[in-house]
Amino acid sequence: MDWVYRVGLLLAALAFGVAAGMLLARGRRSARATAGTGGADDPRGGRAVDMDEGQPQGKTGLKGLGRRSLDSLRVGVVVLDADDEPVLVNPAARAMGLLRSGGAPGTIAAHPILRTLAGQVRRTGVRREVELDLPRGRAGGASAPLGLHLRAVALNATHVAVEAADVTESHRLARVRRDFVANVSHELKTPIGALQLLAEALLDATELPEPAPDAQSEDLLAARRFAERIHHESARMGRLVNELLELTRLQGAEPLPTPEPVALDWVIAEVIDRTRTTASAKGIDVEYTGPKGATVYGSDSQIATAVTNLVENAIAYSGEDTKVSLAVRPGDDWIEIDVADEGIGIAPHDLDRIFERFYRADQARSRATGGTGLGLAIVKHIATNHGGRVDVSSTLGGGSTFTLRLPARPPESPLPLPAATEIESGATGR
Repeated sequence: MDWVYRVGLLLAALAFGVAAGMLLARGRRSARATAGTGGADDPRGGRAVDMDEGQPQGKTGLKGLGRRSLDSLRVGVVVLDADDEPVLVNPAARAMGLLRSGGAPGTIAAHPILRTLAGQVRRTGVRREVELDLPRGRAGGASAPLGLHLRAVALNATHVAVEAADVTESHRLARVRRDFVANVSHELKTPIGALQLLAEALLDATELPEPAPDAQSEDLLAARRFAERIHHESARMGRLVNELLELTRLQGAEPLPTPEPVALDWVIAEVIDRTRTTASAKGIDVEYTGPKGATVYGSDSQIATAVTNLVENAIAYSGEDTKVSLAVRPGDDWIEIDVADEGIGIAPHDLDRIFERFYRADQARSRATGGTGLGLAIVKHIATNHGGRVDVSSTLGGGSTFTLRLPARPPESPLPLPAATEIESGATGR
């Protein structure tokens, strides 16, 4: 009976070999068919061939299932090869207008923005994400722009996949919000200015005469206290309105200026000059240490505003007769500006939220300092718009150090991207 067992094993092996050969031949035929005709939505036309072509109807191959899944997505997907030619496009990407007519008749090409992102991903090897508005139609038309969140990822050394999500509605709501804030702020500037002028006039009218009766002196003193309070609060409201307008501009209401070389020597001198009066009132020394001649790229006014806000924040939360240190640390690609204080510090649970608008780590102390709660929000948006970032390290009761990181080289821009809209809504003061 041993020979029967052996013959059975041999027949089983032969059957397995025949089945494997048939499957291999079928796979080669499918591969040749796919290479010759392209996918179901391959930009070069043709049809998709399922991995298990030849199976009875009702059975879906893995490739066909993947193709249908890709086509059913609401996000657009475009895969570009080494020459930035689209080799895979789903219907959502076509509907978003991410394809253009190619140089030759009957050919297509990817949108220039996609080619730019793909080139940056290949050069750096880092995933890129950006939100922007694209005009609809060939001439833009009068319709609202198409808001897209683009995410480019390298699939291998040559191919890059770009995912596009339609965020038009969120961009429209953001624009409505920014326009509302800007309009209200503009309307508030006039009455606030009038209040300040009236408060100053009232202060002049309530000066105490040298020989004055006691009853009249008390009335004048009370009126003067009220006038001083009105002047203080109107000035604070004026700062709040100005910073709201500044934040609205930074969040995309106005186009970003073209990056230019900015001398940090001028920025440091400007910041020290702007904060001299506030620092002297508390006996705080603002000191600078670092090399001279450092240069960053961006907007000189925005960078000066960001560093000024950091120094003013440090002064506001520092005790009298302390020190605020400014330091510059140059690098090949980035330059870091440190602003360190000897103040009250920030609790660990507040570190992740201090850049949010109107966030207050200590409500009572924030009211005492007269801050608007927008200073650090503005710093964050300026850093983001320059392609950098702002970080903070702090010890509760031991002071804080804010680090502003800015590009030391001009940005690579083979093809400029459209003006980006607001990506994050975060931002602000302690």
